Amino acid sequence: MQHTAHILMIRPVNFNFNAETAINNSFQSKSNDTDIQKKALLEFESFISTLKKKGIDIMVVDDTMDPYTPDSIFPNNWISFHDNATILLYPMFAINRRFEKKEHVLKKIKERFLVLNTIDLSHYELNNVFLEGTGSMVLDRDNQIAYACLSPRTDQLVLQAFCNKMGFEPISFIAVDISNQPIYHTNVMMCVADSFVVICMDSIKDNNQKKLVSDKIKHTGKEIIEITFEQMNLFAGNMLQVNNLQGEVFTVMSSQAYHSLTQKQIDRIEFFNTILHVNISTIETNGGGSARCMMAEVFLPPR
Repeated sequence: MQHTAHILMIRPVNFNFNAETAINNSFQSKSNDTDIQKKALLEFESFISTLKKKGIDIMVVDDTMDPYTPDSIFPNNWISFHDNATILLYPMFAINRRFEKKEHVLKKIKERFLVLNTIDLSHYELNNVFLEGTGSMVLDRDNQIAYACLSPRTDQLVLQAFCNKMGFEPISFIAVDISNQPIYHTNVMMCVADSFVVICMDSIKDNNQKKLVSDKIKHTGKEIIEITFEQMNLFAGNMLQVNNLQGEVFTVMSSQAYHSLTQKQIDRIEFFNTILHVNISTIETNGGGSARCMMAEVFLPPR
């Protein structure tokens, strides 16, 4: 199944602008806020409340002050969960993000869900090559396809290792931002849902690669909803489709992303499911990630 009702989210205790990730994240900028953590926490709690009110099962785990992990609010980069009771741990570009792989988070997951196999790709960090989970890859789980725009954080070698172990087909390409720099994570330029794909096609400059991606999406029977560079910069590509415990389906995004969309784009998404959006502007500005990055979908079998 492409989406799930079970979502892991990490409550921040020391959220802040991370200079280590800003090196290659053009979506990230340091704000003048005097209390970034306080504002981010308020946004986080509002996000949690919005999802829970709709019946989505949110597992919230508190981060720890030590070690210092300013980006812990984005767990989908270091871990992913799969319906064959497997979890994967990923090699992270920023050294201070590697400390996000905390044992108490794994323990909480294993208390509620069945984990039979752990595949740890972290050793690729020693070779200075990376694959930052479902930030680096946007997974079409129903069709076993891993879309990935290559960047300093998304290496072809590690992508292939993931695909070999999990039985996915890699579809890799180069996508650039409006300044012609590689986009750091695939999930800011595209979202794969059960019946549609939101994507900034203009970011794929090579016509052969653009055709490869477009043809693959069409082959899976999904509708393509294109967004512009400007909309992508406002995180309109950073969406995630989820469902609640009653089976109702939603596409979750930030309010900034929602308000960047045209009415026609909104109508196409809402043809398939309801949109939920929340204001997370502090998190987006300082963290360089948005709603999708904050949610790690749990497809593991429940205990």
